[in-house]
Amino acid sequence: MNERSDQLYSAASLYYVQGETMESIAHQLQVSRSTVSRLLKEARDSGVVQITLARPSGPRSPLGDALGRMFGVRAHIVAVRDGVSDVTRLESVARTAGSLISDAVHDDMVIGTAWGTTLASVVQHLRPRDVRGTTVVQMNGGASPTSSGLPHVGAIMTQLADAFGSGFVHFPVPTFFDYAETKQAMWRERSVQNVVDLHGRIDLALFGVGALDAELPSHVYSAGYLDETDMRQLREQRVVGDVNTVFLREDGSWADIPINARASGMTPRDLQRIGRRICIVAGVAKAAPLLGALRARVATDLVVDEATARAVLARVQHTQA
Repeated sequence: MNERSDQLYSAASLYYVQGETMESIAHQLQVSRSTVSRLLKEARDSGVVQITLARPSGPRSPLGDALGRMFGVRAHIVAVRDGVSDVTRLESVARTAGSLISDAVHDDMVIGTAWGTTLASVVQHLRPRDVRGTTVVQMNGGASPTSSGLPHVGAIMTQLADAFGSGFVHFPVPTFFDYAETKQAMWRERSVQNVVDLHGRIDLALFGVGALDAELPSHVYSAGYLDETDMRQLREQRVVGDVNTVFLREDGSWADIPINARASGMTPRDLQRIGRRICIVAGVAKAAPLLGALRARVATDLVVDEATARAVLARVQHTQA
């Protein structure tokens, strides 16, 4: 094989067989990430990589069926062995979510994305696709009182856009405004209104669920977005977590939580208007906010590890007892 063929084979083997990320492959081959993306596309186009799918013949997951009946979602249950760390658990869930998202993207699609620890892991596992006319748009503001948020949010959006050859549109507003009146004024600005209008055209939404308390902290709770007063008020309001940085309770309610009037994220009501909404969750500590999110009907698809799915169903049984 010549040098180019060697690169194609090495990149394809590392990605499809060994499960390496494109960043890791780029480092090992000493090329850019975009070069890896082109190598993988060429490997598929030239037949070096030939992908086949076999429909599972075994029984469907009882956990997935139960969640589907209760909440109207297509649940993708990820088996993770007992005793692993939350980091390892997230990696397994993110790998499944990356594959699901890659299959869901098609031409002329508007893809809305939240950000955070979960999405940062998921975008590492996207499979590059040759699609046309796609646009990625940020669904919630990323700035905090001490940071623009661009390094974290920008990295997620860039990787998502690179995987599908998309352009991307940032949402240049704070995650939480200091005053609800300021948010209302900003929503009248044309630069902001253009992004809000694009939110109304989203075909596919991607998001995780944040938890106030978890071994692997959600980014919004660990990176200076909320102060002690905010956290105290959230607990007083019985908030268990957030979706798209809009806070909710375990019963799925969210509209009367005061801080949500200052939040820039798309609300559960906004999300419900989107045709396909993929929610990705890993870790039993997120069972309560996930239950709240499911009760708020934010998702059409759920990717979740088996232990967390069981914990959600246990909480449902407890509340019904």
